[in-house]
Amino acid sequence: MSSKLYEEAKKREDALANFLKDIVSIPSLSSQEGDVVKFMAEAMKKLGYDEVVIDGMGNLLGRIGDGPRVIAFDGHCDTVDIGDISLWDKVKPYPAVIQDGKVFGRGTADQKGGVASSIYGIAMLKELGMVPKDLTIWVVASVQEEDCDGLCWQYIIKESKLRPEVVVSTEPTSLQIYRGHRGRMEIEIETKGVSCHGSAPERGDNAVYKMADIIKDIEKLNESLPEKKPLGKGTVTISHIRSTSPSLCAVADSCTIHLDRRLTLGETEETSVAELKALPGVQKAKAEIRVLEYAVPSWTGLVYPTKKYFPTWFIEESTPQVTSAVAGYKDSFGEDPVVAHWVFSTNGVSIAGMFGIPVIGFGPGHERFAHFPNEEIDIEHLTRAAAFYASFAVEYAKTAAPAK
Repeated sequence: MSSKLYEEAKKREDALANFLKDIVSIPSLSSQEGDVVKFMAEAMKKLGYDEVVIDGMGNLLGRIGDGPRVIAFDGHCDTVDIGDISLWDKVKPYPAVIQDGKVFGRGTADQKGGVASSIYGIAMLKELGMVPKDLTIWVVASVQEEDCDGLCWQYIIKESKLRPEVVVSTEPTSLQIYRGHRGRMEIEIETKGVSCHGSAPERGDNAVYKMADIIKDIEKLNESLPEKKPLGKGTVTISHIRSTSPSLCAVADSCTIHLDRRLTLGETEETSVAELKALPGVQKAKAEIRVLEYAVPSWTGLVYPTKKYFPTWFIEESTPQVTSAVAGYKDSFGEDPVVAHWVFSTNGVSIAGMFGIPVIGFGPGHERFAHFPNEEIDIEHLTRAAAFYASFAVEYAKTAAPAK
């Protein structure tokens, strides 16, 4: 059955590649996704989706089927900015171009490719009359992921009351099946001092010197964090430092560092903050530690604040979600898949990490091209992903419904 889906997806390959070219050519930074969301909404309607909704945050949700069991496919349609334009030496970030069997442009791999393949793959399932009668399938093009991963699904689950049995994340996986990744936090540490004239620094209390001890402590903390299989060790890195003073000829009266904390299995907000509070430099300086919040309007103007704590998630290989993915892959492509996990973070931090909804990852494109100049995706990846998404729905419908 699924090999047929690959053959059918192959027939739609040119249309799929051109659809991706169109949506990549519409710039859509976080909180600026409105134009591409509206374009894709019209495309979903033309492809025969039973229902197309743009929610209050600006996420696009397309439904096919009306069965009692609900599954979803998720991909974010926002992108990072282009960076240094001189590094785009093969192509320009916009408009997208098709050449040498690839689509080039900002957002091809991360991750409009997965969005395009899921939209086309599930539409194909309906066109072929193969939508399992027990399923309702939602295809989601989510917003603001690059700025605040998982915020979109906090809104979808809490406000739109959509709670699928499983969500397939279409982030790039090199066509491998992924089943988790580390979580993350954004934290600030601030030291306070007393400013004075720079010509007599002994009269003040330099907040930067206090922070210097903390920086050394954090470097040692990162080295000491334990390895945890299969996701690897947690990490902590200082990504920004700033200070304040009355002038550049004065002793700093405050100093703040920004931490990117990656969380492996067993690490939480509470354990991570406790580790920082125990650092000798923090205790000596009586430094303030705070977990940051995100409160930026979406393209619709909605502000939906959240703490910048994104939990780790991981599901076992024996679960029906993973076994369905493996079966769908084997049936589609006649070979065993690679089962692994992401290095970066996805919307799974809220779907699985906060709400406990199983997530598996399968996406076209390579993770290494994310946020990279000359970003690209193989057209064959798009076709295979579309076939897989359709096949996964068919295979998953064969499993027993989870107990309520």
